[in-house]
Amino acid sequence: MKAVLGFGFRVLSVTALAVGLATPALAQKKGVVAAPYVPPAGAWERRSPSAMGMDSVKLAEAIAYAIEKESKTPRDLELNHYQTFGREPFGAAIGPLAPRGGATGVILRKGYVVATWGDPNAVEITNSVTKSFLSTVVGLAFDAGRIRSVDDTVSQVMPPILRAYPNGTGLGADWPGDAKWLRPFDSPHNKRLTWDHLLRQVSDWEGTLWGKPEWADRPAQQVNTWTTRPRVEPGTAYEYNDTRVNVLALAALQVWREPLPDILRDKIMEPIGASNTWRWYGYDNSWIVLDGKLVQSVSGGGHWGGGMMINAWDLARFGLLTQRRGVWGGKQLLSEAWVTKALTPTPAQPTYGYMNWFVNTDRKYVPAAPAQAFVHVGAGNNIIYVDPVNDVVAVVRWIDTNASVNGFVERLLSSLK
Repeated sequence: MKAVLGFGFRVLSVTALAVGLATPALAQKKGVVAAPYVPPAGAWERRSPSAMGMDSVKLAEAIAYAIEKESKTPRDLELNHYQTFGREPFGAAIGPLAPRGGATGVILRKGYVVATWGDPNAVEITNSVTKSFLSTVVGLAFDAGRIRSVDDTVSQVMPPILRAYPNGTGLGADWPGDAKWLRPFDSPHNKRLTWDHLLRQVSDWEGTLWGKPEWADRPAQQVNTWTTRPRVEPGTAYEYNDTRVNVLALAALQVWREPLPDILRDKIMEPIGASNTWRWYGYDNSWIVLDGKLVQSVSGGGHWGGGMMINAWDLARFGLLTQRRGVWGGKQLLSEAWVTKALTPTPAQPTYGYMNWFVNTDRKYVPAAPAQAFVHVGAGNNIIYVDPVNDVVAVVRWIDTNASVNGFVERLLSSLK
């Protein structure tokens, strides 16, 4: 069986990848180590699998497996929403949801493209991989000294926040009563929460943001506990919760005082040569007044729509940046200190670092991968598999289950000679 790989609208076999590729650079002088290849903006050198130490037949088998294991959920993502998260309390979509395409991917070895399939140019929702972009923007604030310590309480830097459209029609200043103000860290429990708690999803933050109570996200089966259970000690319990992620995005917006997509564009995406097609959305009602301007607070995923819409090429560039620990072309875009924190397991959940860096502690998350590998993960599944041991980055979009992710990685790594 021969897998087919798509480059734009062309379809090639995996063994044809060497055709028309740039000739590999001449060997460096003895004792001189070549600098890692860095793809320039708008271009990416392709090399044959054999030139990069990979078996083309086994690589084709891995790709065929990813295509075979495409998610069985509807490609109409609005329909998919109402079959899943939309069935939760307050589950209505309040951000954009666009239809998706088929299984798609990009595989890099030592920074070079060795294979693609599907349509890597397709700009599609990436769900909770958005969280990795969010935590990166928080990391940039830490690197810039806007956050002195991740152990500082967030309440220290949070003023009352003026909502722009509390009733869906008018400015907050025209709306009577206290509903125009957001005070997400005013309760006794929330005042104790640190940046680290939010980044690791161990905060147990309480409250409602953008009309979504935290208890309504993946709600407990015991309905009588939804609004009555006592808060747990911050840091002691991991709970994946998108309302709390959106609270972190709102907090980061206050620290930067600029839209988070602008920060990401200027400090990460343009320096790594990403395209101009990605977009980071919030919700219809997630607008605030900031320094006299209306600004949308973006979401950390697509749980209720919104989040990052991006193509596979740009995801691959971001994955390569994280594999190289924040360095791109000799410049440290994201600090080594931050990458280390992001890859440090959360005590309450040993396969989670900072959102959404899933680490492979004790090879529990992806048993086929080295313990040093990590994965940026979003529902669908959308993944960026990052393997610093084997110098491999793989973007795999719309693969059905975590078991299938492991099956793909197993086959991918078996192609390494």
